[in-house]
Amino acid sequence: MTDALHIDVPHTDGTLAVIALFGEFDITTAPAVRARALELIANGHPHLVADLAGVTFCDSSGLGALVGIWRCAKDADGSLTLAAIPDRLSRLLSVTGMDTFLPTFPSADAALAARQSNRTTA
Repeated sequence: MTDALHIDVPHTDGTLAVIALFGEFDITTAPAVRARALELIANGHPHLVADLAGVTFCDSSGLGALVGIWRCAKDADGSLTLAAIPDRLSRLLSVTGMDTFLPTFPSADAALAARQSNRTTA
């Protein structure tokens, strides 16, 4: 049985939104995550930070959803940044090579600070 996945959007600011995930990110929950992220992109938030601190399990469908979200954000001149990646998920990102094109930060706050810093220096 799959734990329910909770999707929260604790922060939006201009073109940026944080999407926080809690629970299992798998074949049954990945479509909801992708749909929520695409809704945020369509509503003017193409720069996304995915806070993964609450992810208890992630399968290939979850990884595929992240790649799909990254592509959609990129198509909208946005980005996807990963934050607070649990160790077990960090290993998957490394093995799949996703860590080579998805920036990562130790926390959503660190990702937001880096984004703010980039805005003020650009």
